[in-house]
Amino acid sequence: MIDVTSVQHDEAESELSYTVAERRLVRKLDYLFVMPCVAVLNFLQFFDKSALNYASVLGIKEDTGVSDSQYSWLGSIFYLGYLLYQAPNAVLIQRIPLGKYISTLIILWGLVLTVTSEGKNFSQMAALRFLLGFFEAGIYPCCIMLISTMYRRREQAGRLGVVYICNGVAMAVGGLIGYGIGNMQNVGNKAPWQWIMIILGAITVAFGLVCFFCLVDNPRSRFLRLDAEQEKLVQLRLQDNAVVRTKEIKVSHMWEALREPRFYCMVFASLLVNFQNGAMGTFSAIITKGFGFSSLNAILLSIPSGVADCIFIIAAVWYNRRYGQTIYVACFFLVIAIIGLILLVAIPKPQVKLVGLYLSWAYCASYTLMLVCVANNVSGYTKKIFYSSGIIIGYTIGNFVGPLIMVSWQAPTYLGGMIGCMASNLVSIFLLLIARYSMAKINREREANMEKNDAPPPGTDDLTDREDTKFL
Repeated sequence: MIDVTSVQHDEAESELSYTVAERRLVRKLDYLFVMPCVAVLNFLQFFDKSALNYASVLGIKEDTGVSDSQYSWLGSIFYLGYLLYQAPNAVLIQRIPLGKYISTLIILWGLVLTVTSEGKNFSQMAALRFLLGFFEAGIYPCCIMLISTMYRRREQAGRLGVVYICNGVAMAVGGLIGYGIGNMQNVGNKAPWQWIMIILGAITVAFGLVCFFCLVDNPRSRFLRLDAEQEKLVQLRLQDNAVVRTKEIKVSHMWEALREPRFYCMVFASLLVNFQNGAMGTFSAIITKGFGFSSLNAILLSIPSGVADCIFIIAAVWYNRRYGQTIYVACFFLVIAIIGLILLVAIPKPQVKLVGLYLSWAYCASYTLMLVCVANNVSGYTKKIFYSSGIIIGYTIGNFVGPLIMVSWQAPTYLGGMIGCMASNLVSIFLLLIARYSMAKINREREANMEKNDAPPPGTDDLTDREDTKFL
């Protein structure tokens, strides 16, 4: 539970020191076998599901006869598919090799996105958006488990940060790509919004095939070509990250999680924070166009949103890595998001509204740190999956509700929806502080009795953070 213990500077320095062999191993993971695939995967995942946002100002509603209220449902129904896949995903993630499982999901959602370009009406578009959400649903839990398996606990914050920084990069680069594709009028007798779906879908399928053969999901994989010293290091790293992969689903781990107050705090905070994610992810282009900009310029102005998202996450991850106060930092960035939403709805000048819009993306940093908190503070393979699945379910429900609070008669300001996002962020702050208090209390008790607590017996694997009394 390193989130809730203060980390002294000299301790941090010693923790971050590596042997030459371990440095080589981490570089292999970072630059060749794990993080490049994870980065591109999350770039495409965010860009693909955001294609509807760009399409909203490129004629999709007019071409398919979708009304404003039906458009809100297209944003939400993606997350209905996302939600329904969480239960089977929690089982499959333990039963199938992660690399093969992830690549199969990528190929399937790429095919669905490509076919979406041929949607003719609301029913067809809704069915395809449901399937897109269904097949994308396993990606975040898989990435969390992959990073938790391959990296030490102290390394995970930065790598999980990369996952969500790629969302910001996708937003920024997506603005440029969307602007370019928006000028493809009547190319091949297709509308620009159709070309967005076709191009992104084809790229996604191709990347899925690459991942099938190249994504490493096992610390002892033969592709890593470990030497004898690195083989020993892998065992030490596995003990440090408290992840012992097993195909056995341990019900005791689930019951333990359900008895912990922090589990409910994290799940409901995830749900509430993502009201804003669902709303902004579906309506940000429409909101920006409402400031008085053209359709193409509204897409172009999404670039600073992506840049702001990256800056917030980098700042949050850096501060967390240096000082270790994950929950406090998450709360701080939620305050920034609330300030941004206030500027967005309260100040009439378009320039100030844009600043408010960009500041409001600070909530992404908070959500990233929530995942870091779980990765660092929960051990036991089934328990970690259960926690991650709970947070993803909260994420899904929040994103499902988010577009629905943006009612059409309040366009383009969507005052009610923005106020709802402010309130949900405020409640999330209190929930996160309660979770921190519960973890800090356990840590204080363990530190006070550290000499009395017995170390786990040799050969004991896959202990939860409750079972391992030395776990802090």
